Amino acid sequence: MDRDRIETVGLRWLRRLVIAAFLLVTVFPFYYMLVLSVRPIERLLLDPGSLVVGLGELTFDTYAQVVRAVDDGGQGFLTFMRNSGLVAVAATLLTLAVAIPGAYAVARLRFFGRRQVDFLFLAVYLFPSIVIAIPLFVVFTRAGLRGSLFGLVLVYISQTLPVSVYMLRNYFETIPVSLEESAAIDGAGRLGILRRVSLPLAAPSIMAVALYDFMIAWNEFLFALLFLVDKPHRWTVSLGLAQLADGVEVPKTVLMAGSVILTLPIVILFFASERLLTEGLTSGAEKG
Repeated sequence: MDRDRIETVGLRWLRRLVIAAFLLVTVFPFYYMLVLSVRPIERLLLDPGSLVVGLGELTFDTYAQVVRAVDDGGQGFLTFMRNSGLVAVAATLLTLAVAIPGAYAVARLRFFGRRQVDFLFLAVYLFPSIVIAIPLFVVFTRAGLRGSLFGLVLVYISQTLPVSVYMLRNYFETIPVSLEESAAIDGAGRLGILRRVSLPLAAPSIMAVALYDFMIAWNEFLFALLFLVDKPHRWTVSLGLAQLADGVEVPKTVLMAGSVILTLPIVILFFASERLLTEGLTSGAEKG
């Protein structure tokens, strides 16, 4: 009995230590980045290893410099954030508009090649992004879409749509067919069943897919570099941060402030939708 109790208590504390270690590894880099962003550059040069910022040296001038327009001596991140927001929201909404009916069709309708659809969708991720980057660059250049935010939205849709359909299809298959049959008996058509029955039940999974699509579009760098590098007024925040990092004359405190601005919206969205995100990512793991 004592041995079982010792093992239970030991495992409990071991689990807590492992969780604390993972939490430290995850949170510490962001905390240090935040500390660097609110310290004056002269204090940072004198004591770069300090993890505590005194109230007397706390400053937000770095953030003001980052968001201020380039013409006013800033880095123009307010424009970059607006561009990233427009691209991410548009890519997310358009992806969902195509993925929801597509996933429902794969889950419920019977057609030739239905079993091969999953493989074809996921096969997209067997190829690195750099492999399709050059062909897309050539095609979009000839179509006159290079340098436009709309062209970037189309690229992000092509990147996120396959896995979005795959995730949503798994969830739609967990919804009992009997619920849809009851709605059909009441006179609802296929679109009515999707709108009134399936979509409300699939809300957690749709939220998870929406967050996934938004994060991909917000953080993506390679295609933003290829399509927008010669259009500074259309840069996204990830591209702006990369150019900021390459500047030798830019203080590291300003760079850290830009990094916080890039990371903070995703962190806020994640914690605000943590419950729905968890439910959505775990839904469809088992068919019920």
